[in-house]
Amino acid sequence: MAKVLVIEDDANMCKMLSSFLRERDHDPTCVLTLSEGLENAENGAFDVVFLDVKLPDGNGLDAIPKIKAAPSLPEVIIITGHAGPQGAELAIRSGAWDYFKKGTSLSDISLALARALQYREKEKAAASGTSFKRDEILGDSQRLRMCLNLAAQAAGQDANVLLTGETGTGKELFARAIHANSSRAREGFVVVDCAAIPGTLVESQLFGHEKGAFTGADSSRVGLIRQADGGTLLLDEVGELPLSIQRSFLRVLQERRFRPVGSDKEMSSDFRLIAATNRDLDEMVALGQFRNDLLFRLRTFIIELPPLKKRKTDIPEVARIYVNQICSRYNVETLKCSPEFLEGLIEYDWPGNVRELVHSLEQSISKASGEKVLYRDHLPTQIRVHLAGRTGQVSTGTSEQEPDLVKTTLCSLREARDAAEKTYLKQLLAKTKGNVKETCRIAGLSRSRLYVLLQKHDLSVK
Repeated sequence: MAKVLVIEDDANMCKMLSSFLRERDHDPTCVLTLSEGLENAENGAFDVVFLDVKLPDGNGLDAIPKIKAAPSLPEVIIITGHAGPQGAELAIRSGAWDYFKKGTSLSDISLALARALQYREKEKAAASGTSFKRDEILGDSQRLRMCLNLAAQAAGQDANVLLTGETGTGKELFARAIHANSSRAREGFVVVDCAAIPGTLVESQLFGHEKGAFTGADSSRVGLIRQADGGTLLLDEVGELPLSIQRSFLRVLQERRFRPVGSDKEMSSDFRLIAATNRDLDEMVALGQFRNDLLFRLRTFIIELPPLKKRKTDIPEVARIYVNQICSRYNVETLKCSPEFLEGLIEYDWPGNVRELVHSLEQSISKASGEKVLYRDHLPTQIRVHLAGRTGQVSTGTSEQEPDLVKTTLCSLREARDAAEKTYLKQLLAKTKGNVKETCRIAGLSRSRLYVLLQKHDLSVK
């Protein structure tokens, strides 16, 4: 039995599809809007999604990548009353399993559903028996495992891959893992940081140039595309690629041929492309900042990497591994992580993701010099203040609730800091039950300094 999500605004169509699915011993869930569909896909374990195109709150075709990136990685079958060749092409390029016009025989739809489910079973079996080299990709949460399964599938193909996700989620690590597990692993892995190359040099960096092609070109240079011949080319931050270069690069993707700057001869390069971005490329297309035809080429295979705050069960393991690595690098005794230290890491939202976590662990280890255990007070000050402020908004341990200064009034930065400091001290005193020695230890304060702050904020030790 498979779980099938039906996203269809026609109630009669929903009823018909539900009956069709139940007759085949499947478990259907029907919703009438795209937003409900996306929410269900995100929170449910669906095998297949039947998706309409014209929905009250959006276009189903635009949502295919998000649905396919949901935790259960469902297959998508389009069933629409607005079928056309352009829509069909967009659907297939975006990863849909099949595309049907309403009125198509149920036997055809049934066959497509059966094949999609067979494919899923085959992929699950292959994934369970495959040893995917993941190197520095740490964690074992469901969301991360889903991304690793997709990466394993991508490594077995030669199609273009688009990695999306916030800064610090490990897009380059995934790109390297796909390359290392592919048939191209013995050849080069070439990284192009599109955000770091000046606009005037992008063409030369990518395509190479001949001696004398422009001022300063004292010798010929082999471009990065040519260097990736036989291997993998990673376009990191592809959203920063200038529009003037996007058209030229589209031709390279289509023909695997290009002309170095200043040359009258074409060269070829057999590379596998992986692109990565933290930007919304669909929005950039709408704003005229990115070519739609290039985006079609890039997202043949999409992997959306989750931010750290959406896989918090991975944080303790990731933290312990990096603490060991950092201590080894600094040649100091390996520190243990106390439960309250790990709780603090889990409570924080990590806007900078794993990159910020590693930097914070380095700060914590430096702060804990000479000690054997990391405690909550070893966390960087900005994180402790943030956690204290969050706790203060929920509960202070008394009937009084701390005000949200930003919402209730406009205040100076010093006033905001004072308010956060007072909240932190109140919470700490409540947790230590007024134990001055323990309060000083956790806060990293001397007794005299603590009493000065208590007097400043009109607080007392009970």
